[in-house]
Amino acid sequence: MKNTWTVFKRELNSYFATPVAYVFLVVYLILSGYFTWYLGRYYSTGQADLQVFFGFHPWLYLALIPAISMRLWAEERRGGTIEWLLTMPLSMGHAVAGKFLAAWAFTAVALALTFTEWWTVGYLGDPDNGVILASYLGSLLMAGGFLAIGSCISALTKNQVIAFVLSLAACLLFILSGFPGVIDFVGAIAPEIVVDAVRSFSFLTHFNGITRGVIEVRDLLFFSSLIAFFLYANAVIVDLKKAD
Repeated sequence: MKNTWTVFKRELNSYFATPVAYVFLVVYLILSGYFTWYLGRYYSTGQADLQVFFGFHPWLYLALIPAISMRLWAEERRGGTIEWLLTMPLSMGHAVAGKFLAAWAFTAVALALTFTEWWTVGYLGDPDNGVILASYLGSLLMAGGFLAIGSCISALTKNQVIAFVLSLAACLLFILSGFPGVIDFVGAIAPEIVVDAVRSFSFLTHFNGITRGVIEVRDLLFFSSLIAFFLYANAVIVDLKKAD
């Protein structure tokens, strides 16, 4: 854990060493507020909850999370600092976990700064705070899934732009697999068991269940398993390409 903590601190500090982190936080807060109160027409819903707010999170993360993950390994390889990192007395697992957890913590900071949305809804009405808290948990888990995918893809290339585009495309597939149109198309050409399999890989399927205030083991297992799988793949890829 000490080695993971060392990498974690190094990576997290690097986010705030440049203005990029602060620009990201400002953009995230502006977009989340705009989508909720204006594009989402919050006041016309007549409900004191944050369903509209969380409903836009998959799309916000689709655009913003790859921007965080693209530099995790691509920048290390481009700058040649990956050799220094891997010569430290730590395992590949520690390095991968430390960098991922730092990116996840940075995302958690951005998510925590949206507490004003929760406060505003509480001021306007009497929301179900349990549902809102569960939704925040679901949003954080989904962000972790996006980051794990992006981190894995970042290890494949030295080019951050390529890492961004590939991460966005991969995450989009995980979102679209739960869309009614996709499900209907698959259902027309494949048996129900295949339809259920496609639906089970959708971020929306699991995230929407949590935002309704129902935290099921299958949803927690999905996100934790997905994160673990892509972090393992991340470690394997870095190990295979460390000599490039």
